[in-house]
Amino acid sequence: MAPLMIDAPLVERLIREQLPQWSHLQVRPVDVDGWDNRSFRLGEGMVVRLPSAVGYVPQVGKEARWLPTLAAALPWELPEVLALGEPGAGYPFPWSVRRWIDGSTPTLDAPPSAALTADLARFLRDLRAVAPEGPGPGPHGAGRGAPLTQWDAQVSRALAASAHRVDVAGARDLWADARDAPGPARPSWFHGDVAPGNVLLRDGALAAVIDFGQAGVGDPACDLALAWQWCDGAGRASLRAALGDDAEWRRGAGWALWKALITLDEPAREGAAIRTLAALGVDAR
Repeated sequence: MAPLMIDAPLVERLIREQLPQWSHLQVRPVDVDGWDNRSFRLGEGMVVRLPSAVGYVPQVGKEARWLPTLAAALPWELPEVLALGEPGAGYPFPWSVRRWIDGSTPTLDAPPSAALTADLARFLRDLRAVAPEGPGPGPHGAGRGAPLTQWDAQVSRALAASAHRVDVAGARDLWADARDAPGPARPSWFHGDVAPGNVLLRDGALAAVIDFGQAGVGDPACDLALAWQWCDGAGRASLRAALGDDAEWRRGAGWALWKALITLDEPAREGAAIRTLAALGVDAR
């Protein structure tokens, strides 16, 4: 299937047809966009968010249902859904309008500061403390929060395809250790994609966390992948002290390894994958 053409004129048509009270507002692309959804500013105070493929459609209703619950329980600013849209104007999926949250996004090229790392640890602790009543792991969250065994076959295929680039023996040992680590004592809320593009800063401090499309209730170790994907050695040490017992840390390393292996051959993400593997102690080129 050809990729969807999602652009400002499409969004203008959707708004005009379904939310005409906002049809006078300017539509323009956001400065930093994501993988799963395309986002467009609507005036100065709102953002339109549209799934880029059918696999991301369940996230629309899930976020509309659960973001108010999380926002009421967390001392952090979260997205607020203002309206839900339906398929139309040649676009086949549901979509949403959210309140715009001001802030700057950090980059993956520079590790988070000590202060930001501490903020992220506090956010994750706060999220885990929310009553674990919500959607369990599943396709809506791309498997986040489920046991690592779900990725066994995918990791094996990725290692076979990248045997000329990766220390396969070292990667297999790390994967086995992560996969076989004991699971959590109880399920808890996880975000599922704590990454620079989903973090908003004001004056260098964490102001908000966005994109809860992969969130749910399950094993929160998936949120520790950022320790290897983004943090430097000092940041990893700080996160390990603040979050997770030994088994959870091992599972978190498995999540980081899985993502690096399956994105190693993608030109846009190859560099990040190699850096993650190096942080995990797996030789790669």
